[in-house]
Amino acid sequence: MAPAGPVRATDTDDAAGERIRAARKVAKFTQQTLAVEVKVSRQTIIAMETGDYAPSVYLAVKVARALGTTVEDLWG
Repeated sequence: MAPAGPVRATDTDDAAGERIRAARKVAKFTQQTLAVEVKVSRQTIIAMETGDYAPSVYLAVKVARALGTTVEDLWG
């Protein structure tokens, strides 16, 4: 059975976190602005940027669209 709630990454993905942070800054979003845009907490955005959180495919698509990029560019 799949766990309920957020999933912690088994290994940190620092490169993806750096790409997410860079794309967010290019889009001129704060962590809070991005969080509101994709309807998650700011802590979730922080966890993605530190590589500690593996988002669902649905959330990854929402983040990529909000930042004007692709899932592959952020997590690929």
